[in-house]
Amino acid sequence: MAASRRSKREDWLDAGLEILAGHGAPAVTIERLTERLGLTKGSFYHHFGGMAGYKTALLAHFEEVCTTRLIDLAEQDPDAPPMARLERLMDLVVSGKDHGPELEVAVRAWAQQDAEALALQERVDRARVDYLRALWLDHTGDAAEAGRIANLFYLITIGGSHIIPPLPAPDLRGVFELGIRLATREGTS
Repeated sequence: MAASRRSKREDWLDAGLEILAGHGAPAVTIERLTERLGLTKGSFYHHFGGMAGYKTALLAHFEEVCTTRLIDLAEQDPDAPPMARLERLMDLVVSGKDHGPELEVAVRAWAQQDAEALALQERVDRARVDYLRALWLDHTGDAAEAGRIANLFYLITIGGSHIIPPLPAPDLRGVFELGIRLATREGTS
């Protein structure tokens, strides 16, 4: 199979993320998925066994697409200075290329009502903040400051998606850049 071609399993999961982002977790149903993809319920059950298996796979797919993949892309050049990797990550987050802020909001809303989604959200938040902390620690060598800056940048990201309407990409970029400028001034630690 060519690298640019996705498996049907991934198609199911991508469709689930789109439905989740647009309509929330209750809208992610077998009927809506099969209608969107033009596939059968049999195909769905073949891949996931049922909604419980699909939900678990969908949450893992969200983590892969919206966290693991972004970190991997930011780390494509691990020898790059930490600020270059942070800039790359900022570009990826601000672009919303794969998914916009609606997906983040939808997963957080789902986590308020579902233990499995909550566990996933906690894991995703921890991984994202840990990565930001590691970048800043690599940049400054100051562990306490790295923790505070990681939290600041993550709060900007999450807060920007929860404002109604969400903060536009250029404004989000501007807030990130302001945060970086303020955090890198001498004597701010």
